[in-house]
Amino acid sequence: MHRGLGNKRNPPMAFRLVTPFGKRHLGRPMNERNPTPAASPRGFRTLLDDFSVLVKLRLTLLVLGTTLGGFYLGKTAGVSWGTGLHVLWGTGLVAAGAAALNQLLEIKADARMRRTQDRPLPGGRIGEQDALFFGVSLSGFGLVWLGLLVNPLSSCLAALTLGSYLFIYTPSKKVSPLNTLIGAVPGAIPPVIGWAGATGRLGTGAAFLFALLFLWQMPHFLAIAWLYREDYARGGFRMLTLHDESGKSTGIKSACYAALLLPVVVAAWWLGLEGPVYLGGSLVVSSVYAAAAVKMAVHPGKQTARTLFFASLLYLPLMMVLLALDKTG
Repeated sequence: MHRGLGNKRNPPMAFRLVTPFGKRHLGRPMNERNPTPAASPRGFRTLLDDFSVLVKLRLTLLVLGTTLGGFYLGKTAGVSWGTGLHVLWGTGLVAAGAAALNQLLEIKADARMRRTQDRPLPGGRIGEQDALFFGVSLSGFGLVWLGLLVNPLSSCLAALTLGSYLFIYTPSKKVSPLNTLIGAVPGAIPPVIGWAGATGRLGTGAAFLFALLFLWQMPHFLAIAWLYREDYARGGFRMLTLHDESGKSTGIKSACYAALLLPVVVAAWWLGLEGPVYLGGSLVVSSVYAAAAVKMAVHPGKQTARTLFFASLLYLPLMMVLLALDKTG
């Protein structure tokens, strides 16, 4: 049932505002001495917080960062930054819409997991119809924006990301331990959208970006899946880490994927996409990332898993900076 924003931490407030997404408590009750309802900053802030969770704001910003990196890597003198803004806006809308629709599809699982049970959908603070309208509108508008104001290829790639994320990866989490591998595919496409937005085609640069993002994701998500394996089990998700109580198998898998990054980052230099500064820096950064994964394999546990997770958070922005600093084209 659709409910307002009131909960134990934020008591229900009498004044409601009707929005396209349903009724929301946004003010304090009226009384005889105060006939005009006073605005409640907490109410507005809670509403904004809920919608930022619904669109997975941090993940969407990460998607935009990798999209920007792909656009910059493919950009030539004849391509304007105005096109880049269109690429980012359209991709961001699709990513935000996909996040909302993903949570709608996983509402029952989220309600069973401790780390997600307070999300706005299982918490009842945003209605399911509202989330459906919001997600479809954002993603649809983003696809049209890319198709009309960037190029058809970037729109098709965004549609592929959206479709594979919602209709292949999301259901696979309940049926196959390989879901992390499956999910790494849509997760690796955003920088390719950026590249396509700048060049209007695919090529070696797009292949490099896809491989970089695909391999980076595996240790990142394996570390998360192992740390929260009990919670994922409560949600009914069949993760690779489910029966790995020690964490050793997860660490070995992570180390293998991190090691594969080394030839991939060298390939960007060998293909002439990047210069020697990038080569040296990327080898150092990738070696540190691989070392964190190896450490988890040798000394499995929560501490090394967290170290690997934080190393993954640092790895990607550092790589994007190196790609931008020493681009040859």
